[in-house]
Amino acid sequence: MSLENLDAMLQQAFDESSRIYRERGFQRRIGFGRRPALVSVDLANAWTRPGNPFTCDKVDEEIIPGMQRLLAACRANGHPVVHITTAYQITDRDDPATDMGMWHHKIPVEAVDIADEKLWAIDSRIAPVKGEYVLLKKRASAFSGTPLAGYLRSAGVDTILVTGVTATACVRTTICDGLAEGFRTIAVRECIGDRVPGAVAWNLFDIDAKFADVENVDTCVTYLNDVEGSNLAGG
Repeated sequence: MSLENLDAMLQQAFDESSRIYRERGFQRRIGFGRRPALVSVDLANAWTRPGNPFTCDKVDEEIIPGMQRLLAACRANGHPVVHITTAYQITDRDDPATDMGMWHHKIPVEAVDIADEKLWAIDSRIAPVKGEYVLLKKRASAFSGTPLAGYLRSAGVDTILVTGVTATACVRTTICDGLAEGFRTIAVRECIGDRVPGAVAWNLFDIDAKFADVENVDTCVTYLNDVEGSNLAGG
């Protein structure tokens, strides 16, 4: 099946699903708040550069350029930025004390060894600057087993703009947990990726119906630049 045919089939499914969702009260809007933070999930070399089991599509042409715009807006306006990555200390699959938990029974997480910093370092094109928090996680969600929620609350954050990879796993679970933790969740459309055709489109459609507002980069950059007096704030 061609990607064009897949896109057409997905759009047909979205149209029908939207009708059902609207009839049942889904697809509500959460809106932007007054104190945003950018939460970037796993945009590290193991996911953004070629040659790794975790390498994702559309990184160079969509995700990185969009992230650069979001970072510029955050840095110009003093909004918190959190860069999240994943790595493991004990990558021996036979070691019962591994920090991979049971995840290695499903996917090759042993490929991200903490001993090789090059793998889990944030992509140099969107590298953290002084004052930006870099958080190392072990699980899919950036909130699970980490101090992320407390960090955001201490900074007075009420809105998280979530970017990164993958739409099917780490980004999706981070968005779900972010909403559950009481943050307004915004998924930035062009800055979320995956490895599997159709995965991003389907997950963003479903996320927009249930867990976050999916907004494009232009809208998010405008919000980040104008939030103090913007009519988007508190929407």
